[in-house]
Amino acid sequence: MSTRRIVIALLVSLAVVGGAAPLYAADLNDVIGVLPKFAIPMREVGDRFQNMYFAAKGGNWGLAFYMSKYMNGAMNPAKVTKPNEYPLWQSFYEEKFAPVNKAMMAKDLAAFEKEYTAVIKECNVCHSAMGYGFIKVVKQKAPSDQGIDYKVPSKAEDVPK
Repeated sequence: MSTRRIVIALLVSLAVVGGAAPLYAADLNDVIGVLPKFAIPMREVGDRFQNMYFAAKGGNWGLAFYMSKYMNGAMNPAKVTKPNEYPLWQSFYEEKFAPVNKAMMAKDLAAFEKEYTAVIKECNVCHSAMGYGFIKVVKQKAPSDQGIDYKVPSKAEDVPK
């Protein structure tokens, strides 16, 4: 069942249970309208992507993989708000980003750095192709979130499912 249909079913159920007036398409569009599109989730993606690098460099592979997992999850609203664009993200994460995740699982810093750098180039190619060439990803000199210990020894498998 599509995400849009699930949202509709949920809203209709809430209206029936709550005794509210019937929901109209405009109401669903109002709900979808307040969900983040691409810009807000991509901000989280960017921060997590940068943090991931410092976690891997610090040997905190669990944190690096956690950042990857939730970086991907941050894009879930786009399934509803940008259904034509979301598949671009999905294929990027499942194909272009997969070698980064593989390097994290292997705790292979050399492979991680190589694949991470390749992903930065892919991010910038995608941004340009979508008309956002003015958004250029670079590797930061420090993590986005300064309030995390990036040097806690861990494995990617430590991240709960």
